[in-house]
Parts: sequence; C-alpha cells; structure tokens
Amino acid sequence: MATTTATPRSRRYKTLRILRWILIIFFPLLVVVVAFALLRPLDVLWMAAEARLVLQGIQSRTTKIPVPGVGDVRVHYYEGGSGMPLVLVHGLGGRADDWVNLIPQLVRDHHHVYALDLPGYGRSEWPGNAKYSIAEEAGDVQAFMNKMGLQQTDLAGWSMGGWVAMQAAVNEPQRIRRLVIFDSAGLTFGLTWDPSLFVPNTPEKLQTLDDLLMPHGAPPVPKFVQRAIFQFEKKHGWVVQRNMNSMLMGDDLLDNKLGALKMPMLIIWGKQDHLIPVSEGEAIHHAVPQSELQVFDGCGHLLPEMCAKQVGPVVNGFLDEASPIGGRKAVIGSKAK
Repeated sequence: MATTTATPRSRRYKTLRILRWILIIFFPLLVVVVAFALLRPLDVLWMAAEARLVLQGIQSRTTKIPVPGVGDVRVHYYEGGSGMPLVLVHGLGGRADDWVNLIPQLVRDHHHVYALDLPGYGRSEWPGNAKYSIAEEAGDVQAFMNKMGLQQTDLAGWSMGGWVAMQAAVNEPQRIRRLVIFDSAGLTFGLTWDPSLFVPNTPEKLQTLDDLLMPHGAPPVPKFVQRAIFQFEKKHGWVVQRNMNSMLMGDDLLDNKLGALKMPMLIIWGKQDHLIPVSEGEAIHHAVPQSELQVFDGCGHLLPEMCAKQVGPVVNGFLDEASPIGGRKAVIGSKAK
C-alpha cells in the first residue's frame, strides 16, 4: 500500500494558510478593540473593574428605591459574600467600581458586601429632579438597606460617601452595628482648592485635581483619556455640580451632631491626603470618643483604591473584633502600590 508524506514545503504552505486565516479573522477584531479603548477608555476601565469582581463571584445587580419628591429610582449595586452585611458608599463623582480593590478582601473575610451606585452616579438612574444633597443621599442609602432587608448592618463610606454614611448613622443609629469612614468630608473646614475642579473641563484643571488626589502628585493624563473625561463631564457633570453646591451651602454639616453616634467607629485616612487633610479625621475622632483613627503614611485621598492591600486587614480586623477599643490612634507606615 502506498503512503503519502507531506513535504516540508506543503507543511509550510499549510501553516501560512492557517496564519492568514487567523489574521483575517482576528486582526479586524483587534482593530475594533483598540479603537474602542481609544475612543471610550472610561468604559473599558469600568468594564474591566466589573469583570474582576464578577470573576470573583460578586454579582452586578439593579433594584429600585423610593426617593421622596422624585419617585422610584433604579440603582445599580454589586453584591457578594456571606456573613454580616456591609454597605459601601462611594464619593463625589465616584461609583461602586471604585471599591474594586477592597471588595474581594472583605468578601474573603466573610462579609456580605453591598456596594451601590448612588442615584446620579455610575449605572444608576440620573433623575433630573433630585436634590443630590447629603440628606437626600443618606435617605437613599437607608432606602437601599430597606430594599435589601437589612435590619442591622455595618456601613462604610469614602470621602463624600463617608459624610453620607455618618448622616445615615445619625438618622438611624440603632441600625448601624459598626461604622467605617475613609478620608471623609462632613465637618466645616476651609477649602484650599477650587470646587469647580470636580467638573474638570481643561487639562490644567484635571491635572490639578489628580495632584490633589494622589499622595505625591499625578502623572499627566493621556490626551485620549482627557477627551473622554471632558465628554463625560459635559454630559453628566451637572450632578456633581449640584451635589457640590448643596454641600457648600452647609445645611447638612455634621458639626455638633456626631455625639449621636454610639456604635464602634473606624476612621481611616491617608497621611498625604491633599484634598481633605488629616486634621479633619482627627476632629471627627475627637467628636466620637469611641472611634479609632488609623492614618496611613504614603497614601492620599484614594486610600481604599491605592492602598487596599494595607487597608483591607485593618478594616476586616475592626469589623471582626469582638469589642473594639475606642480612642485608639495610630500612624501606619505604608507605601501605596
């Protein structure tokens, strides 16, 4: 019986033909992916954050909550883990995805985590007739807890979200088992920066804002990312502006109100926070005697994002501790990674 053996030339031809078909099929797809990343880099970042969470068993979900004077509003949230519930509240101009580096640690330590997009942020609805005040947003958090059936929960907030979390805890102190805030606003302090930076429309404003957020200054933002940010702010910046205007009016400041907080409280701050100085954390610590203050050297305002590896164990330890000791204060040597 005769046998046929492929020649080296025929094998090379076959290999080249396969490579050609791979290029024909995948090269256009690669071009589309690169073009999408260049045109919509923010969407790529948010999709990547969601993918990271979903791959770790954390689900992306939506529900509706009642907002007085507005009606039912659809809100997006992440949910994952089991154990004692913990609700996370993002900051001004933020979204639930901002917790992407911290959520997996909290879930692994047996916490049932909920991270929501406040109305007007992230993938939640953007109602035009909402006030976007701290009082309203605290009510939104309470309505979300009602919808999730959380009779008692731990609550954490970052920056403006810390202010919202403290207000919600003042409203219903019996409902919050433990409270955690990160680099939080909420008390009167003199601004050293222009509030319009939070709706940047020039490269200079964007760079100034990033420098405030980073512990040791920020690298320049690529132009294609700048364009995407300016386009986003042009469409959605009105929410941040309305939120900021409401905060600057001072009606919701918590001066002389924090004495109502009796639950164990953890205050976490970046030592190099140029947006909200450590002195604000010390003032909150002084106003809440049972609170614990932990300051992280080498970290700025983006503490839960850039220093999550260092912060995670501290948060988990506080939430798991049988009887937290109030009044403690420490500066932790740590470098952002």
